[in-house]
Amino acid sequence: MVDLIQHPHSCSVLEPSCGKGVFIKELYNKGFCNVTGYEIDESIQTQYTCIKYESFISSPLSEKYDVVIGNPPYIRWKNLEPELKEELKTSLLWNHYFNSLCDYLFIFILKSIEHLNENGELVFICSEYWLNTTNSVSLRNYMCENGYISEIYHFKESPLFDKVSASLIIFRYVKCHEKKTTIKFYAYIGSGTPTIEDLKTKSCFAVTVIPQFKEGERWIFANETTKKDITLLENSCRNKNKLYNSEYFKLGDFFEIANGMVSGLDKAFSINNEEKMLLNGIEKNSLIKVLKAKNLCQYNFSNYTEYIFIQNKGIEEKEFFEKYPIFQKHFENYKTELNKRYNYNKNIPYWEFVFPRSQHLFEQKTDKIFVPCKERISNKNFVRFCYAPQGFYPLQDVTCIVPKNNCKESVFYALAYLNTSHVFNWLKYNGIIKGYIIEFSEKPLSLIPYRKIDWNNPKEVEIHDSISLYTEKYISQSSNMYLEKIDVLFNELLYEK
Repeated sequence: MVDLIQHPHSCSVLEPSCGKGVFIKELYNKGFCNVTGYEIDESIQTQYTCIKYESFISSPLSEKYDVVIGNPPYIRWKNLEPELKEELKTSLLWNHYFNSLCDYLFIFILKSIEHLNENGELVFICSEYWLNTTNSVSLRNYMCENGYISEIYHFKESPLFDKVSASLIIFRYVKCHEKKTTIKFYAYIGSGTPTIEDLKTKSCFAVTVIPQFKEGERWIFANETTKKDITLLENSCRNKNKLYNSEYFKLGDFFEIANGMVSGLDKAFSINNEEKMLLNGIEKNSLIKVLKAKNLCQYNFSNYTEYIFIQNKGIEEKEFFEKYPIFQKHFENYKTELNKRYNYNKNIPYWEFVFPRSQHLFEQKTDKIFVPCKERISNKNFVRFCYAPQGFYPLQDVTCIVPKNNCKESVFYALAYLNTSHVFNWLKYNGIIKGYIIEFSEKPLSLIPYRKIDWNNPKEVEIHDSISLYTEKYISQSSNMYLEKIDVLFNELLYEK
């Protein structure tokens, strides 16, 4: 980080939250001599006389520097100490740009920029979450208005600090009226914690040149081509009935979305073939086909498991023994563990699922789409949206997508659409991502732009029917020829004038 500074060693440098002085030590080692530090915690005493044991938030804005560098605190408002909240309430900058939904980090970034001279540099290491959250829009717009980001180092899940699991970035920002048009984006591609040598040579990063962020726009780490593709997708999904044509159709407008059922102890509900041969009629009718995330592939699933799922609610243990003798014998091996399950404050018999969740949705007489609740994309460029015929149930690590009554498109069309590279790009840069993991709960899935068919347009209807047909054939035959045809048809649909 100190090596990123482009000002000469004689420049003025500020460390606004210096702690034990690790940055100050390195600055001195590199030859910087005009250094000032702020530290609010007076119990952290160091050898450096340049440190002021005062709050940086209340420091006078008349103090100007050529460089600000450090590791600012990133604390949510609700976790701030009362005296820090009171200080923020008296801050003109905080009251002008932020509110109690914002984080402590935001004021450190913005105020640091206020302290910079023209062409001054800000070099920070911090959590990445502020780059896209709604509550930090004012901060991002301020940064676009007052300068530009020259480079970002994105470490994703790499453990840079002990016992810190946040996804971290290092960024260099220049306060300047003349803006640069591009940003160098360095994505960490190593495993584990990078070495000093890796960082110095930058050999552990994949480098992409991305467009400079603009005021009022989302900040995404995509190159120009990918950004155009995302815009293309959203524009293709626009709701033409809206007066200002500013909204696009979303997946949640046409599909019910719900997370799978929770057994509380999966191994206890899975039954083997030997036991299955001994079941009576009632027990056989109490088996369901379930899919877990590990079973899901793109378009299709690899295998499934049969689980015990007793619909006869409210029966006493004696009746359970009489009607389900093989099940009763099976559960004896797991009874202690089953009784220790989290029971959602309900009196749940050990032979029942603890949380069937949206069971009525899973039992609808229609085909569905399943997707893992969490999908790691560090080494792949697709998400496993999977066809699930009626009669299959999702477990808790799977999210289920079911057509609503107002959805005229086939489930095969929707399945193929969700598996396109266009949707993957959108999810990669707009989905809820932690590290390299995309989260697929109800809300993030519901926000995916959805390419609704214009049923009054014969050409679109023809494309829909062809995509549906090729998707069915691919599910049964797994020939890449059908995927190529599907890709061509979606490009025709999305690029339609």
